[in-house]
Amino acid sequence: MKLEGKVAVITGAASGIGAACARAFSSVGAKVAVVDVDAKGSQVIADSIGGIAVECDLADAAAIEAMVSEVEQRLGSVQVLFNNAGIGSGAGMLDSPLEEWQSQWDVNLMSHVHAVRAVLPGMLERGEGYLLHTASMAGILSSHGNVPYAVSKHAVVGLAEWLAFTYAHHGIVVSLLSPLAVRTPMLGDAADGEWASQAGGPIKEPEEVAQQVLDAISDERFLILTDPIAQTWMERKTGDPDRWLHGMNRLQQRLEGPASGDSV
Repeated sequence: MKLEGKVAVITGAASGIGAACARAFSSVGAKVAVVDVDAKGSQVIADSIGGIAVECDLADAAAIEAMVSEVEQRLGSVQVLFNNAGIGSGAGMLDSPLEEWQSQWDVNLMSHVHAVRAVLPGMLERGEGYLLHTASMAGILSSHGNVPYAVSKHAVVGLAEWLAFTYAHHGIVVSLLSPLAVRTPMLGDAADGEWASQAGGPIKEPEEVAQQVLDAISDERFLILTDPIAQTWMERKTGDPDRWLHGMNRLQQRLEGPASGDSV
């Protein structure tokens, strides 16, 4: 798909990957709605690209429906939906409160569901549309420590796959962005070396990922990997799941250290 002239909604676009993609989409002629719970941050990005900012609590289904309605009133029918917003707080099975599970489920998965439900009827009527979903490699390979995040991101992968094979013949294209470490607010203050040991390479800049997203949209490619090592890890996991799980457990033991407790 060519983005020139297309109306694109990007959630979680006040910073990080979302902000970089808002700038990248605008640079090739898209009309961009910068959507975020951070009203001030989204307005800054929108002003810098000539787009519009829409404040939205993406944990609220009614707010998402109202957001889509506002975008379509101001810019026109949504032709590209990029479900990028996500939250990453959380811990292990015994120390992540149920409220944390619910908040991550609401933002990391259900915001995608509600937004797709809001734009899909129009896309099907027009016979064209593009749906993008940010899942993280945690949704494909899992991750250590943060179990609500890993589980909710796995659900995003399943949603994107289902949408892709269900609606392809109706003109709906789906892409799944599954990055490793990217320098965003979610990453926090971790140093490059600390993350490189787990991510398999240096931390990517949001602008690099935005260009990879543009390339994938141009090719209408489903899976967007930000690092070559991710493909190797995927193949190892599917080729021998038991060996992969043993390897993940060895890394878990190293992360816990010799004085680890029983919170996993």
